[in-house]
Amino acid sequence: MKKSFKRIIYFTAVIINLFFVSCNTTKLVPKGDALYTGAKVKVTDSTLSKKEKNKVIDFTEHLPRPKPNFKFLGLPIKLFFYNLAGDPKKKGFIRKFIRKLGEPPVLLSSVNLDYNAKVLKSYLENVGYFHADANGDTTVKKKKASATYTLEPGALYTIKEVKFVTDSTALGRAIEATRSKSILHPGDAFNLEVVKGERSRIDAILKEEGYYYFSPDVLLIDADSSIGNNKVNMYLQVKKGTPPVAKKPYIIDDVYIYPNYRLNGASADTSHANKDFYKGYYIVDPRKKFKPKLFPRILRFDSGDVYNRNDHNLTLSRLINLNVFKFVNNRFELSPNSEGDTGRLNTYYYLTPMPKKSLRSEIAANTKTNGYVGSLITLTFKNRNTFRAAEQLDIHGDIGTEVQSSGRQSGFNTYSFGGGVTFGIPKFVVPFFRFNTTSAYVPKTKIDLSYELLNRRKLYSLNSFRAELGYVWKPTVKKQHEFNPFSINYVQALNVTQLYRDSLKTDFTLKHAIDTQFIIGSNYAFTWDPLINDPTGTGFYFNGLSDLSGNVAGLLIPSSGKGQQKRIFNAPISQYVKLQSDLRYYYAFTKSTRLANRIIIGAGYPYGGGSRELPFIKQFFIGGNNSIRAFRSRSIGPGTYRNPKYDSSRFLPDQSGDIKLEMNTELRLKINTILEGAVFFDAGNIWLYNKDTSTINPRPGVQFSKNFLKELAVGTGVGLRINLQILLLRIDIATPLRKPYLPAGQRWVFNQINFTSKEWRRQNLVLNLAIGYPF
Repeated sequence: MKKSFKRIIYFTAVIINLFFVSCNTTKLVPKGDALYTGAKVKVTDSTLSKKEKNKVIDFTEHLPRPKPNFKFLGLPIKLFFYNLAGDPKKKGFIRKFIRKLGEPPVLLSSVNLDYNAKVLKSYLENVGYFHADANGDTTVKKKKASATYTLEPGALYTIKEVKFVTDSTALGRAIEATRSKSILHPGDAFNLEVVKGERSRIDAILKEEGYYYFSPDVLLIDADSSIGNNKVNMYLQVKKGTPPVAKKPYIIDDVYIYPNYRLNGASADTSHANKDFYKGYYIVDPRKKFKPKLFPRILRFDSGDVYNRNDHNLTLSRLINLNVFKFVNNRFELSPNSEGDTGRLNTYYYLTPMPKKSLRSEIAANTKTNGYVGSLITLTFKNRNTFRAAEQLDIHGDIGTEVQSSGRQSGFNTYSFGGGVTFGIPKFVVPFFRFNTTSAYVPKTKIDLSYELLNRRKLYSLNSFRAELGYVWKPTVKKQHEFNPFSINYVQALNVTQLYRDSLKTDFTLKHAIDTQFIIGSNYAFTWDPLINDPTGTGFYFNGLSDLSGNVAGLLIPSSGKGQQKRIFNAPISQYVKLQSDLRYYYAFTKSTRLANRIIIGAGYPYGGGSRELPFIKQFFIGGNNSIRAFRSRSIGPGTYRNPKYDSSRFLPDQSGDIKLEMNTELRLKINTILEGAVFFDAGNIWLYNKDTSTINPRPGVQFSKNFLKELAVGTGVGLRINLQILLLRIDIATPLRKPYLPAGQRWVFNQINFTSKEWRRQNLVLNLAIGYPF
């Protein structure tokens, strides 16, 4: 014990020594130079109020370059790591690794005062301070230097009047019609970015009205500051010498589609040999790889339509999102019929297909803390254009094993075999109705058929069949709907061994895993993800699910008796209502520091004769890599219950419930381009809707009650992530802070933490290896 204590003291002393050595931030600053600690801006103009001065400082303090070394909680963490690696001339794997975690010191010699002063002055002039002045100076003390920039903004010029100088031409009338929504307002301060925004705003409106060749550069906005009283008049007009093609609107003339275009092809664009005319489109596809009927429901341009940018972009997006074409390009050219006040455009779409068929194999492996080693082999065949109308066919098969490599017991291995077919059609297929969407995403009708055989040696085998017909559509990039009006899932136990039957006598909950389950119903899911194009930003994410089973079947099929489940082909029909929501909030402190939060609330209500719980495959589980990481997967709950076999080497946690509450928060810190760190807290539990009334070993404390908050499991931990861009490897180590299965008053266990105890570490430290973020 004394030796261990001495080692801890020695190790701590070494760490503290290294820390103080690396804390010498000027350690690697060259002689004659200084560590640059940043810049501050001050305003000396006596004509401005204190509020106006602070406003100018807020606008400009981010402009000077370079930026000083990154700081976290006031400490230059990355500079500490760089200094810890020592002299950059010294090599070695460990030094190189530590150096990559950090960043070199930012030096005073890299600061250009005159350039920064010009940037500050130019910025002030652009936001209305036409007589601004700026200069800079540095202060050096003990090899540390800072810069101070002094600003004299002068008077702020504001807009007195905005005039649209237009004529009676079609273009002039179109520009005049945009005046009511102008972003230039009398009384506002002059701002060059707003002036540019006004030109872009007008251009965007005109693009929707057919002015294809118009551009913001065609517009001239003059500012007259000679009228006095620090005011300016704004004059907007079309530049003289603007080409005639930019002054008139255009309509679509002929539309040509090349669905089998090769990027290295030698054929000329205007060569229309072998073209077919179908519903207003010329389709050049000599090999007939695509049916002509595909394109009218995808393209948003028809011959005779007025050109607009929205339909232009929508068409390109819809073609890309078919997931059939590798490259999608288009161009417009003046039609020979372009004489007069309205021009005409010929439209060309060049579509380069992906390979029609592909074959992919995947191999995965995993290990578990209970001594099981697993593997999974998946083979997938894909046909991207099955019936020549961009239908997607996926056929997959997989074989999996889970073998116990250690432990007192042996032979309880698991083998699985399965496969399935997924067929997607890029449109709504609804009998007697025709639907389409006008969004950038083509709707999809999806048909899924799958089968799996699960063989748990010495225990039981399960047959599982699933069939589903549904629709997926996205009104915008942020929203997605998935509705499956027809969903069937059938699970049947086979070859239940006597050993497993004997286990039911002492643990009746095991029966739930081998129940025959016949689920006939429908489900709907909605996803809102405003951060899909900004994965490091700030905002909310929401996913909601509703799942119904046995509702229609329950009305149509008579019951076999009071208190009995309704049956089809002598199989009981599961009847339930299940709702679940997943709400997340991400907050970005900086580009490298982000707080991720999640709350999951789910509830299921089982009904029908003899049904007291949701079907096992529809129940909620908690714990594990992407849940409460301080507890093994599926090992928490329900409620305050703990399986007495938990510490057995044969125990496979499989606790399930009808109600779920889970909360997670995680602080993510980017260390360098590859490594990321995290600190997290997780809490939650599952419960049953009804009390466990089984006659054999009923489980106490499993039912949801008003005391649910006192029954939450809580854990915390730290993590390291290796971000390889195409793959993120995650290592999390966690420990419980609260164990719900302990007696009331003894559930908080953070006061028992003892990292020096081998037994405590064995029972309380949980290592999680995973791919991707947990949420």
